[in-house]
Amino acid sequence: MSDLSRRRAHLSSLALACSILLWGCGSFDNASSKLISVITPYKMDVVQGNVVTKEQVAALKPGMARSQVRDVLGTALLASVFHADRWDYVFTLKSQTAAPQSRKVTVFFKNDAMEKVVAEDLPTEAEFVATLKSTRVSGTLPPLEASPESLKAFPVAPKPVAPVGSTATVPVNYPPLEPTGK
Repeated sequence: MSDLSRRRAHLSSLALACSILLWGCGSFDNASSKLISVITPYKMDVVQGNVVTKEQVAALKPGMARSQVRDVLGTALLASVFHADRWDYVFTLKSQTAAPQSRKVTVFFKNDAMEKVVAEDLPTEAEFVATLKSTRVSGTLPPLEASPESLKAFPVAPKPVAPVGSTATVPVNYPPLEPTGK
């Protein structure tokens, strides 16, 4: 077999392999696309800013000091030098399991006392937490407290007794923090 005929054979087999690969790429049907859509990378929830709920805004009263407002709402995300009497609380949530959320709450001060609050429609705390639940755990959960019957399986350690007439407390002997090297 000549060198030219070998090259032609290699080129024809290469062309055949490429055409088979290209034909395979174009043959995705509905079932194949559903299978591929199941295999998606994990996208984590992105929470930015301060979560402010209806309960928190209801706790604010006109005349509250800045420190009291900060105790209720947290530190403002935006506190401008040009607007010293205004704090902006901005919140955004991007999640795979819920629609994107964006909220803004603005607190206005006058003479270092809260004057008014301007807020968009805010969720209650329970409504906000419900949007964060992505999956439910199936099956029954184990009890979180030990029953008296299960506690009986463990020995009770004797309590140290102070000498009669002594007001001193009995020191507790803890194991050493570092090995003694014996």
